[in-house]
Amino acid sequence: MARKRVGQLGLLDGEMARRRGRGCDQLMRISELIDWDGVARVLAPVEPKATGKGKAGWPSLVLFRALLLQRWYDLSDEALEASLSDRLSFMRFCGLSVSDDVPDHSTFWRFRERLGEAGLIEPLFAEMQRQLEAHNVMVKRGTLIDATLMQAAARRPRMNEAKVARTDPDARFGTNNERRRYAFGYKAHIGMDAGSGLVRRCVLTPANVQEVSVAEALIAGDEAEVLADRGYDARWLHQHLEQRGIADGIMRRGVRNAPLSPAEAARNHAIAPRRRPVEKVFGTLKRIYRLRRLPYFNQARNAVCLALAFIGYNLRRLDRITAS
Repeated sequence: MARKRVGQLGLLDGEMARRRGRGCDQLMRISELIDWDGVARVLAPVEPKATGKGKAGWPSLVLFRALLLQRWYDLSDEALEASLSDRLSFMRFCGLSVSDDVPDHSTFWRFRERLGEAGLIEPLFAEMQRQLEAHNVMVKRGTLIDATLMQAAARRPRMNEAKVARTDPDARFGTNNERRRYAFGYKAHIGMDAGSGLVRRCVLTPANVQEVSVAEALIAGDEAEVLADRGYDARWLHQHLEQRGIADGIMRRGVRNAPLSPAEAARNHAIAPRRRPVEKVFGTLKRIYRLRRLPYFNQARNAVCLALAFIGYNLRRLDRITAS
């Protein structure tokens, strides 16, 4: 498949470039912070081949940047197509000129599918982590690990029905260990750098998966300390941190006939405010990115969506850090 040529600027582009607003400036700053060649190397397996035969395909970087816009502005595929057609800041961020066509909504869907099928979403997240490291913004004093429940797009099964939805067979009923709130859907697990507020690891599981079972995947290994709530109080995890020379900041949980000692309770009180900033990330994910309810009907698609959201979150966070 041939590759479309885009971004050839004309006189109208130069005239419109002078009409820049705050949103456009932020997008341009973020664009300049990223080594897009590095991203392109990761996307090479899904890049259209320039064979000169058949309909030209869209460059993968154009589509990847468009998917970041989708997550930042909470747009459906159809709304993303419409916004790219009439918002100059979106065109410029994606490398399109005013005279270029824009991808249609089905192109975005197919590209997301290809990212998942080709197994590229983890390499993309890792590449973005590499670039964050290059900016020297990762403090690595500590990692805050936590999870949050996210509703499925499928209808919640009723009490007299099976506990699995036919439209989303991956979703499950689950509860938060601390507040015992039940939801039908998934859990987003993250490891956040305590100093910078950047998300270093993210994993999506069905909602019935225990938080502690995912803990090891959230630990980078180069942090000085790991902080977590009582849901992560497990002997194997304490031993794992000790073996790796990482300070243990996991709150302890009392059990029947073995309540916490005064010293353990005081330790929990000291840890609680230090691990609380991770809740702000989940708040941003659900209120700003509108992902209280996940948009797709299986775990694989929702995992791609979540990773793109955290890539977008980190890029905005990087912009704020470097601008301050």
